[in-house]
Amino acid sequence: MSTGTRLAGLLLLTTSLTLPSVLHAQDAAAEEPPAEETTADDTGETPPEEDLADTDISVPGGGIIVTGRRNRDPARNSGQVLSVLSEADIARTGEGDIAGALTRVSGLSLVGNGRVFVRGLGDRYSLALLNGLPLPSPEPLSRVVPLDIFPTSVISSSLVQKTYSANFPGEFGGGVINLTTKAIPTEDFLTISASASGDTETTFENGLTYFGSRLDTFGFDNGNRDFPSALQGLIASGTRINDAPADVQRQLAGQILPTNLVTLQRNDELPVNFSANVTGGGSFEVGDGNYLGIIATAGITNSWRNRSVISQQFGDAEAGDIIFDSNTFITDNKVLVNGLIGVGLDIGEHTIRWTNLYIRDTLKTARLAQGTDFFTDRVTGFDFQTQQTGFFERQLIDTQLVAEFEFDKLSLDLRGGYARTDREAPYNATVPYIRTNIAGDPFGSLFVVDVGALIGGTERIQVGFEDLTEELLFGGADVTYELTSDLSLTAGYAYTDTERRSLSFIIRPLIASSADRTSILRALGLRLPGSIINGSTLATDANGTPFFNVTVSDPTPFPVFDAALTIHAGYGLARYRLTDRLNIEAGVRYEDALQVAAPDLTFGGGNLANPTRIANDYFLPSATITWEVIDDLQLRFAASQTIARPQFRELVEQTYFDPESNRRFRGNPFLQDSELINAEARAEYYLGGPNKVSLAGFYKEIDNPIENFLITAPGIIETSYANAPSAELYGAELDVAYGIDLSDWGSFFESKQFLILANYTYTQSSISVGAGDLAPIPGAPTQPASQLFDEGAPLVGQSDHIANLSLGIEDTD
Repeated sequence: MSTGTRLAGLLLLTTSLTLPSVLHAQDAAAEEPPAEETTADDTGETPPEEDLADTDISVPGGGIIVTGRRNRDPARNSGQVLSVLSEADIARTGEGDIAGALTRVSGLSLVGNGRVFVRGLGDRYSLALLNGLPLPSPEPLSRVVPLDIFPTSVISSSLVQKTYSANFPGEFGGGVINLTTKAIPTEDFLTISASASGDTETTFENGLTYFGSRLDTFGFDNGNRDFPSALQGLIASGTRINDAPADVQRQLAGQILPTNLVTLQRNDELPVNFSANVTGGGSFEVGDGNYLGIIATAGITNSWRNRSVISQQFGDAEAGDIIFDSNTFITDNKVLVNGLIGVGLDIGEHTIRWTNLYIRDTLKTARLAQGTDFFTDRVTGFDFQTQQTGFFERQLIDTQLVAEFEFDKLSLDLRGGYARTDREAPYNATVPYIRTNIAGDPFGSLFVVDVGALIGGTERIQVGFEDLTEELLFGGADVTYELTSDLSLTAGYAYTDTERRSLSFIIRPLIASSADRTSILRALGLRLPGSIINGSTLATDANGTPFFNVTVSDPTPFPVFDAALTIHAGYGLARYRLTDRLNIEAGVRYEDALQVAAPDLTFGGGNLANPTRIANDYFLPSATITWEVIDDLQLRFAASQTIARPQFRELVEQTYFDPESNRRFRGNPFLQDSELINAEARAEYYLGGPNKVSLAGFYKEIDNPIENFLITAPGIIETSYANAPSAELYGAELDVAYGIDLSDWGSFFESKQFLILANYTYTQSSISVGAGDLAPIPGAPTQPASQLFDEGAPLVGQSDHIANLSLGIEDTD
């Protein structure tokens, strides 16, 4: 395997790019056409040298087989609908990370924090692989990994495949993105970069923050946020907070509101965003003609963002009856630390690569919500100012080993790895200050924390502690044999085993006392958050009797959950060139999976528990036919069956807070797998050189799609999940690439061309709901689907339009 030399002399003026480019995954050269026969590149130009070099691609089942012999453009001659960005293609984009480069591919969109979605279908239907192996997200509550952590200098190629083939996992919706890291750098290099940025709403403007720890700038904590010792003791003993002895509850109450972690501060001048990265690599010969390569990268990004979120609830929406109105000002400080070390060994035609990845994604958030609550007093309403502080630590450690062996007509791939993901969210405090506006109330005109629950219907102090650990073990083997020059067969096996343990505690302190001390309790609520429960609040008299009865409680019915998913998969795949112009790639994948999720009943909740057990096996067929109608025009027809499994976070009956959307989510243990039928037809017309145009139409039919719905109650807005009965999705893609010769512009432009690349994707979807359809949810296993979903509503998160445009000047030498 080899990587092409980097294309030089590139000037790029880009708003976006899509250039599915160079791919040839068989080392054997394609058969030369007869001298009198014109080739598909009949333009008088010799294809660039890099276009004739192999692009390093590591996917299950070996490389992408080149099925034609007239032209070696992989997007044209592969057996599937795919786009490939080679090392030079990535360089053309001018992007520093692979996420930005991928947005140039038709149908791909970049959605906040480096997440790339295929055909606008959102998190659920997008799949990312690294060297053909699973690439977990550092955010266990999200399926898609942020790809902006991969510098383009460590990536050899990026493959995007939109039609399903059996060598990929069966959870395939919009498409798959496979990144291949460099095994052997073509030359030694060292790159050091740094940048700064800002925006008019945040940089040098006012914002919110809190102290936290001295290491927050680097995305780490110095131990200030370790779980309170009293809580650690309860977890170790398996004791629910509500069942803890009185002295332990008092101890815990005194530990959950440390001043440095719960007190909002104003920052009069927020700093600029900054990032720094260092990447290097090299190779040297070991033995006779064997090469050992090493590549490494490390980077840090620290960014700030101000934003405002408006939240409203209506008693009568049509009448405009607002019963809850809130405006939340948020300052987020996001720190991303990442590192990658890769070691590659080329032994003749064999390649071994060991890749190690580290990602730490930290969000420090400070929030102030102001508004009016009419739930309790429908006349005047209660005004509130709620302080919120949070710290979300997400970390991924991933190691994988891939060995690819080539023996004449036989190739063998062995893959394996281990990944661990952690998410901790300690001391996420909510402290509401309430002004009742009640005449005659001595505190009615003041903002006071209701420490004694003396005002009904309002929020109380609560401090959340979350700790999630997920471990993933994966491996596989693939064998490909070339029976003839026109027929190759591939078979493989894949295994994944995922285990997750999730702890989520919401601690609510309560201070009670005798009636004659009511005014003192109200006065305690005037203090800063870190001073409400302190030594004086917890003090006792000479007899050891507390002045105040301080207790804590946890409303979470299932604070601890365990979940697991085990998948055994096997597949067979055939690539057959029936005639010189007709090719077929067909296969079938078998997957047997067991997915379970259940609360740890040691912590209670047994009578209310709804454990999940999904045991299914599937045969997933796929086929793609490619017909070269004439030399420059080919048609593709693809059909397949795939699945989409519910994610752990969607099954677990725990409430978790997403700081990005500012929403709370709760799982549904009654979810089931979704099944998809996919079809696509595509016409590709090649005009010579880089010039081409393609038009495609696609259709998906989804049985039991998992969709969001809202749970609303006084003061509560949560998002949960349920299976809609069915849905369909259809759309079209247009992709155009055209180069204009600039040789007439003078000597500087003699070997250059002006390159125009544009693509557009249109997508529509709709949910189907029948009168007798059910959508089981906790507490309502016979819930009518029509009460959760509207007939004809689009799928959640689906984008109607995606467009990219790139204008560049390229050196063709």
